[in-house]
Amino acid sequence: MNIKTYLDSTYLKTAEQAGLSESENEIVVKGFIQEAIDEDFKLIMIRPNMVALARKIISNANSRVQVGTVIDFPDGKSSIEAKLNEAIQCIQNGADELDFVCNYEAFIRGDETLVKEEILKGTQLGLEHNKIVKWIIEVAALDDLQIAKLSALIKNVVIANFKEEAYEAVFVKSSTGFYKTVNNLPNGATVSSIKIMLENASPLPVKAAGGVRTYDEAVRMIQLGVKRIGTSGAKAIANGQASSSQY
Repeated sequence: MNIKTYLDSTYLKTAEQAGLSESENEIVVKGFIQEAIDEDFKLIMIRPNMVALARKIISNANSRVQVGTVIDFPDGKSSIEAKLNEAIQCIQNGADELDFVCNYEAFIRGDETLVKEEILKGTQLGLEHNKIVKWIIEVAALDDLQIAKLSALIKNVVIANFKEEAYEAVFVKSSTGFYKTVNNLPNGATVSSIKIMLENASPLPVKAAGGVRTYDEAVRMIQLGVKRIGTSGAKAIANGQASSSQY
């Protein structure tokens, strides 16, 4: 198994979150981009304001590493129009993959109409531009039944509106890695949440993000059926080591 083809090497901290200046944080981002090139990871996942930088570095290196970014991150509360505008800007800057944060709070409130509309319009925008689209459902904010229902909702919107050949380009993704849990409970992918997602999102692929910190954990997720793993410890995992990263 070439585990690197499953790994989305991820750095999503703002300068403030990292306790760095903007210029220092950009140096960190550049390091992650270069590492993804050197290690031949599937993708580098960075904030929207770093997309153009990543595209330039990767193009100059003649690398096949893809550029992914997050939309309406990390809360997912913005209007559909705001989500789409941010996604368009990222596409123009060279993003290959768009990881939208689903408005999971609206879902919890019972506003499925809003959620269905943003899934439809965001997916439509991405597919029209030949991009991979992922919908982050934030499993730590949901109970098991909600994980199942939101995964199925996304699947049903895609099946109802897009051709079968598009299914592999629309993922259901577990987590942002930034959700604040109580009592130090996991805020990312767990085996139990991923199993529920896989059962209810199929035939859409699933991405496990957050909480995967060792090679063995990554292999377990792949054996369960996930197609991608988001981690800021991609190099450590690929080398069979444990990552000290919190994501």
